[in-house]
Amino acid sequence: MTNMRLEIDEIPLAVERLVKGFEADADIIGGVLRERDPAVVATVARGSSDHAAAFLKYAIELKAGRPVASVGPSVASIYQAPLKLDNGVCLSISQSGRSPDIVAMQAAAQAGGALTVSLTNVAGSPLALGSDHAVDIRAGAEIGVAATKTFVNSIVAGLMILSAWTGDKALKAALDKLPGQLERAVALDWSPLARDVDGEPSLFILGRGPAFAIAHEAALKFKETCNQHAEAYSAAEVLHGPVSMVGAGFPVLGLAVRDAAQAAVVETADQLARGGAAVHVTSDQAQDARKLDFVDTGHALTDALALIAPFYGFVEKLARDRGLDPDQPVRLKKVTETV
Repeated sequence: MTNMRLEIDEIPLAVERLVKGFEADADIIGGVLRERDPAVVATVARGSSDHAAAFLKYAIELKAGRPVASVGPSVASIYQAPLKLDNGVCLSISQSGRSPDIVAMQAAAQAGGALTVSLTNVAGSPLALGSDHAVDIRAGAEIGVAATKTFVNSIVAGLMILSAWTGDKALKAALDKLPGQLERAVALDWSPLARDVDGEPSLFILGRGPAFAIAHEAALKFKETCNQHAEAYSAAEVLHGPVSMVGAGFPVLGLAVRDAAQAAVVETADQLARGGAAVHVTSDQAQDARKLDFVDTGHALTDALALIAPFYGFVEKLARDRGLDPDQPVRLKKVTETV
């Protein structure tokens, strides 16, 4: 049993711990955001944390109607360029809270007038200490190099704040039910995908909206653990050029969610499948693409988040089946500190 597999199995419990333990503080931060009424939200993160930020970008834009922009940490750490963020919010995400460039960008945003909120798994880290509102995501110790439960808990913490900020009772109810639904999602079997990716130099992972952020996280995990190239694309953008690479047998994973984008994702998946690609998609609406099991959570945002759980289990097993150790990816370490 690898640390990665153990931590995947811990995801439901980690989310339950966060949902129960963070509610009061989420309400406080949500109240601050309502009073501030920010015109813009800037996010600062790298790696899996940046994919969590991308998920929250879609969620905030869809539910709060505020534009969200990812700010490159090097703007502050290397270029030392000031940013004007009056009446803005800066959301920084880092598992360790120690990377100098993330800490520097948060400080620059604060100096530029932003209210700063940090999501970290280490209370008392430099990022947490430097923020106006520090959130401990309560994922518990994560030993595996590949982030799993910290990725999920970062998103859940952000969604809890968003729910409190906007007064979205449906989202809050969905988050309350999420631990049990993730327990089902973790147990899903995506092994049929394995035979289509073996022997291929690359694969595409498609999504729209929040599921596009999940596609980026899945592509990163594939590269990290399986030493195989994977590329995330919008199910719309893939038709604007990258589709020329999709020949017979080319593997494609479509991450469809029960939301307004589902029909478009399925349409692209079916189109690629009719062209001979080996396409798997998480939707019952597919006609030509092969259907993968999913958990319908009853809410579009938690539905999208739940898709990463079976993928994590799939990619961890695939790495072991290939004789690789997903706990020790080549040339990677748990905490990456960049300037």
